[in-house]
Amino acid sequence: MKLGCSFATSLETPEHIRIAEELGYERALCYDSPALYPDVWMALYRAAELTDRIVLGTGVLIPALRHPMVTASAITTLISAVGEDRVMVGVGSGFTGRMAMGKPAMRWAEVKHYIEVVQALLRGERVEWEGAIMQVIHPDERFGPGPVSVAWGVAGEGPMGTRVAREVGAELFRISAPEPGFDDQMMIVSGTVLDEGEDPGSPRVIDAAGGYAALFLHWAVEHNQIDALLGEAGHVWAAAYDHIPKDVRHLAMHDRHVVGVNDIDMPFVNGAVVTASGAALTAKDWRARIDQFEEAGVSYLHYQPAGSDIPRELEAVATVFNS
Repeated sequence: MKLGCSFATSLETPEHIRIAEELGYERALCYDSPALYPDVWMALYRAAELTDRIVLGTGVLIPALRHPMVTASAITTLISAVGEDRVMVGVGSGFTGRMAMGKPAMRWAEVKHYIEVVQALLRGERVEWEGAIMQVIHPDERFGPGPVSVAWGVAGEGPMGTRVAREVGAELFRISAPEPGFDDQMMIVSGTVLDEGEDPGSPRVIDAAGGYAALFLHWAVEHNQIDALLGEAGHVWAAAYDHIPKDVRHLAMHDRHVVGVNDIDMPFVNGAVVTASGAALTAKDWRARIDQFEEAGVSYLHYQPAGSDIPRELEAVATVFNS
């Protein structure tokens, strides 16, 4: 199993990717959620200028946000900087990328079609999109390489997403649990490594891991899974948003999503909640968690750091991983 990192893309992410490469991370993927974060492709290209070997990519981009030709152009531009072997394209149906703008996730058939169209464009083929024929027709190598081939990933938590990953030949990205029998898959984890004797409810831990704990509420509300994930306490927490009109509630719900704790969530995010979510573990418990994923056949463990000291979080997890 290899170690990678994932980032809620910020203006500091290129430098954090440079640090991750120094720490031994082999891959860095960035979230594409433009209502929350800066442009993912610009951040990746800046990271390309600061690094030498780490694989760079989206983790994940949302098809509804980008025309397939625009995505093909972005991919070839990044390839021009680092080569095919250092680029990966992760695609999903949309969590914050869609829901932070008040839209539901895309249908998986649409996601699959989009991936197939972009793959065909990268091969130099003509494809039909919205009733018209298009093709990448770069005049010469000064305008971008081609044809090209890159690695693909699909974020699929259920059977439909898993099937799409198989059908398009992609790595499976997961945040819940590994998929039995899927040969090439990645698990994304977040949280913080506790210092010896550290209180899980300390300001440092809440800063670094509280956003991950709050993610469970955001996911449960958006997917109508409060009973399954959080029970009655989740309904009480979700009710804290009831005073906000429904047409703008998603803006409050996703405020500081996975990078911090917003003002509405803060009264509910304490040491007990952070511990229960698995967001604050000792080095020993992190090691056990890593071993479980490796035994389950996970190919890549991707760590998403958060909080005000990203380098500290990256180093702590890398140290445990390599212990």
